[in-house]
Amino acid sequence: MRKIILIGALFGSLFANDVVAVVNGEKITKAQINQVLKNQNITYDKLPSQIKKRVLDRVITQALLIKKAENSGVTKTKEYKEALDKVKKQLAVDVYLKQHIKVSDAEIKQFYQEHKRNFKQPAQVKARHIVVKTKQQAQKIIEELKNTPYNKLEQKFIELAKKYSIGPSGKNGGELGWFSKKRMVPAFSEAAFNLKKGHITLKPVKTQFGWHVIYVEDKKAGGYVPLNQVKEKIRRFLIAKKLQEYIQNIKKQAHIQYK
Repeated sequence: MRKIILIGALFGSLFANDVVAVVNGEKITKAQINQVLKNQNITYDKLPSQIKKRVLDRVITQALLIKKAENSGVTKTKEYKEALDKVKKQLAVDVYLKQHIKVSDAEIKQFYQEHKRNFKQPAQVKARHIVVKTKQQAQKIIEELKNTPYNKLEQKFIELAKKYSIGPSGKNGGELGWFSKKRMVPAFSEAAFNLKKGHITLKPVKTQFGWHVIYVEDKKAGGYVPLNQVKEKIRRFLIAKKLQEYIQNIKKQAHIQYK
């Protein structure tokens, strides 16, 4: 008997740990919240603490509103029944189409191979820059950077960009993010793409915006976007295409009179 009581207490404790809130005597569990998060491919336990509070508050609010609505007798009104009927019809359509409009992995792969040119990406550079008004200013900054140890170069560059750069990116340490060669003016692109990762321009670069000192954070060779990165995008496109074709087909088979 003692063994049964202990087991019962153990399981009771385990289940109690799943309860994250009690609203007017009704328990809200992690399982309920995980259902809400299902489409986001994450569980309650894996959420950052500040997000957990926000999600839980949303679930609590929803629980309170549901109970308030149910107790009001709104489910017996004509307005509710008409709205429910519309929801049921739309749900039937959604489930039906989900069952009949499908795209296989083989179809996605075939589309990717046939349209591979559309998934080509050019070489890219991730860089920062400091832009000033004169060549002398730019050269002075370069000299200061040349005297900075390599492992502290990026941090020093960020500091100088915030201090001297007259461009809008100056406040962010001159950050430009990733860009292809065609996105920047020719002189700037030429200098940036000729640099090695972790290096700066040793001569100021002139453009219509001023004189630039460039630091390359990283580089990516050109190539094709991998299939796994565009798979879901292709799936959505093919489903939309199939749906359009399906609708056109059922319209052709229907007897429709416009008046």
